[in-house]
Amino acid sequence: MLPLSSKILFFLFALVFGGLGLWGFYRLYLRIHRGRRASELRSDQLGSRLLYALRATLSQERTFRRRTVISVLHSFIFYGFVYYLLVNVVDGLEGYFPFNIRSSSPLGAVYNLLADLLSFGVLLGVVSLMIRRYVAPQRRDFLFNEKTLLHPDIKQRYIVRDSLIVSSFILFHVGSRIIGQAAKLGMEGGDAWQPLTSALSHGLFSGASESVLSGWRIFGYWGALGSVLAFLAYFPYTKHIHIFMGPVNYFFKRPVGSGVLPPMKVDLEAENPEMGAEKLEDLEWPRMLDAYACIQCNRCQDVCPASATGKALSPAALEINKRMELNVIAGHASPFKLQTVPFESGASSAHPLLEFAISEEAVWGCTTCGACMQVCPVQDEQMLDIIDIRRQQVMVAGEFPAQLQTAFRGMERASNPWGISRDKRLEWAEGLKVPTIEENPTPDIIYWVGCAAAYDPGAQKVARSFVQLLDKAGVNYAVLGKKEACTGDSARRAGNEFLYQQLAEENVATLNSVRPKLIVATCPHCMNAIGHEYRQLGGNYQTMHHTEYLETLIAGGKLDAAPLDADVTYHDPCYLGRHNGVYDAPRNVIKALGVEILELERSRENSFCCGAGGAQFWKEEEAGDGRISDNRFNEIQARLDNAASNAREGKVLAVGCPFCKAMLNSSPAKQTRDDVVVKDVAELLLEGVQRRDGTGVPVAPTDPLPAATPLRQPEVVSAPTAELPVAHSADLNAPEALVVGETAAEVSNAQPPSGGAATASPRKAWKPRASSEETSPAQVGLDRVSPVQVGADDLGSAPPDPEAPGQETANQPQSAAPTRKAWKPKAGDDVSAAPVSSQEAAPPANAVPARPKWGGAKAAPVAPVPELPSQTPAASEPAARPKWNAKTQTAETPPTPEAVAAEAAPPPAPTAERPKWTPGAQASAPVPDVSADAVEAAPAASIPVEPEAGRKKWTPKAAKADQVAEVQKMADAVPPSPTLPPTAPDSTADAPSTESGRRKWQPKKS
Repeated sequence: MLPLSSKILFFLFALVFGGLGLWGFYRLYLRIHRGRRASELRSDQLGSRLLYALRATLSQERTFRRRTVISVLHSFIFYGFVYYLLVNVVDGLEGYFPFNIRSSSPLGAVYNLLADLLSFGVLLGVVSLMIRRYVAPQRRDFLFNEKTLLHPDIKQRYIVRDSLIVSSFILFHVGSRIIGQAAKLGMEGGDAWQPLTSALSHGLFSGASESVLSGWRIFGYWGALGSVLAFLAYFPYTKHIHIFMGPVNYFFKRPVGSGVLPPMKVDLEAENPEMGAEKLEDLEWPRMLDAYACIQCNRCQDVCPASATGKALSPAALEINKRMELNVIAGHASPFKLQTVPFESGASSAHPLLEFAISEEAVWGCTTCGACMQVCPVQDEQMLDIIDIRRQQVMVAGEFPAQLQTAFRGMERASNPWGISRDKRLEWAEGLKVPTIEENPTPDIIYWVGCAAAYDPGAQKVARSFVQLLDKAGVNYAVLGKKEACTGDSARRAGNEFLYQQLAEENVATLNSVRPKLIVATCPHCMNAIGHEYRQLGGNYQTMHHTEYLETLIAGGKLDAAPLDADVTYHDPCYLGRHNGVYDAPRNVIKALGVEILELERSRENSFCCGAGGAQFWKEEEAGDGRISDNRFNEIQARLDNAASNAREGKVLAVGCPFCKAMLNSSPAKQTRDDVVVKDVAELLLEGVQRRDGTGVPVAPTDPLPAATPLRQPEVVSAPTAELPVAHSADLNAPEALVVGETAAEVSNAQPPSGGAATASPRKAWKPRASSEETSPAQVGLDRVSPVQVGADDLGSAPPDPEAPGQETANQPQSAAPTRKAWKPKAGDDVSAAPVSSQEAAPPANAVPARPKWGGAKAAPVAPVPELPSQTPAASEPAARPKWNAKTQTAETPPTPEAVAAEAAPPPAPTAERPKWTPGAQASAPVPDVSADAVEAAPAASIPVEPEAGRKKWTPKAAKADQVAEVQKMADAVPPSPTLPPTAPDSTADAPSTESGRRKWQPKKS
């Protein structure tokens, strides 16, 4: 028990500093309360919320998700401090009352043993973590890269000093208690249930007088409890506040998963619209709480795909910057000044978020993969901050990447980001009997095709595969066809909430009229939006991913597949796995093919993003050390190369998302690896069904080649960012010890370069004949590739005019307003995704320069092929393009460079060609004269070309004589169209021209 004088002094000390601490916590509450009202219910079901908060806090389950050793050391500190809440109360009572807990009772023995062990555990944890932060190589966990926007206080090493202060406090607080307890045991003669403290007492105080022991006992009391009271005034400003704010964050967690964005009221007519966040107070109050709950561990930065590839975005820096600014706002010249600051009383903050919290470049680098939210130990919502900033930038400030305008305009005018006419939404099903909802009004399932499967060549094969599997299983299904509109996922993730709500409300009205029993989608983004986000607009539907549905068909014995002879690995899509928790269904479907999946190191909830989410698919990638898609594909190819079963026929990357397929298939790293095939799970299953059928009922092809299995079907580069170089930006920070340098995210996510030595000779996959001429790198900016790359049937288009901003469709009358040519270059009804010119220019044909494409160094120029004499037949209405028919498929030997050169010699003999399956676009323009070097990387189109055009399309094998004659009749039925004057190039045109337009990226010659 303390002497009377010490009792009085300590009471006064506790009164003053305890009051200061309470005042500091009250002001902290005022700052959090300045945030906007939460758009989601955060205080319902109080009992279950309390239980969850207690479980998550005491089990430390979220902390142990990564960094196991570090988490164990942190748990020593955490459990020690939790126990010290009781120890400090008991010690405080012992100083004022004749009260003591002895080990003579079982309860007292347990209490003293835990206090003894946890006290030394805290010291071990703090010392170890200090060594890690300041000395060990793991100190890179707390570094930021040169491009990340950092608050001035961070650059001035505030975090370094704060960590040192907190660590010193913990060492002093716990150390004082240990010394005081050791002195107490010296007076009492030791305690077997406190072995560590007893040993220290014997070493320090053996033979010490009672007055000395009493003095050290009083020092221990003041040092342990007094330091806690003194620290309370500093507590709200330090990182250590997370020990209280973390559990509070658990209690107020979101009622929905990370795949659902918070709703927002859109009012474009308001004088001061509250749409998105410009300043701190514009964030919802739970997002203000996040700043104080943040542990500053940088785990979110470690898993962020943007941070891993050296980009400006750091989710950790975002939260820490918010905390630093809140500390600055709350600062007083004197800590004893009991007065609130203007911000706490309702005044606006001085600086926008883009000035101190996160740079504009970093805002647009987020892929919304949700990895930061999933890995955060205290359940912060970093991604939602970024979404709110995007909303403000798009709908209020009108500032966003120029490339997104193309996707926005396409969704506004054609209900899809590709900007292709809605009338063509069902053309992916040519040659298949796919029932629409009008034809089958009472289906068991509605197959939601989605924009990607409707317009993207690679995703179309997934849709064709899936519906054929449904037919094989006898499923009663239907599609919405032209009634289907874009779900608005890309618009919402890009911050255009207004456009999203327009599209979503239309879809909700359509689905409510259909009243579907079950909606199955091949796109996880569509599944997530319809199944979860549409509930905010009154749409409650049961949704399922196509891999889940295929799993049920296999389990029910409705589908039987033959084994697949290939090494297979699987990439977990973010919106299927992390956001919606679907991990096992696609794996079970693959295992039904008799293969063992080669799991990636970064898989399941730790999967690495492909780089397409968050509307990244429609814009260029921000500056960094490399592409996100390259980083992921390099991991994939290394896993397949190192497989022990490399003697198998091929190497397959299985995916479950059309955007993942497009990004990984279009990644520059992929173009060096022809032996790795990227296929959707449905395509793999269809091939297994085909093999099992044998000579039974044939399955329709998934693409142009009727004799090729899905694994042998050619793919195209269909991601719009594939041909764009990664942007460049200046560094914001100079290297600084313990602050700026090589981060753990860059080190832990580094992958071996593509094209490494494989353990087996690569399988030679289909690829087009490589061009012998390279063009110069493309310039980054408005002059960019179209949001859709030309597919298998983009063969001809009119030469562009370099001076006009838009380009007319081939058969557009001169008097009519010109429209941009979309993905099908012959169609005249597609929606323009960029402003077009009102007048046509007609420069000389030989004055049109070639548009550069992204790529490596230039190749040596090749002598041009002589131009063929042109024909100008009378203008006539173009005949309908013949639809794909398996019976009319023919094949020819792939043209060699000599054969292409021979074509240029006039007059060539008419040659029949095999028509290929394409979404049935109409012929509207003759194929312009092209050289051998202008042959595109994608498979040729199915339009019968005029012999004078001199261009020969790719065909897989020699044609039979009777099939050649039949196809020639189809070619003769299409009259040539008049050649229009050259039109201006559209900076966002969907289809490059064949002579002078931008050529698509193609694989290198093998």
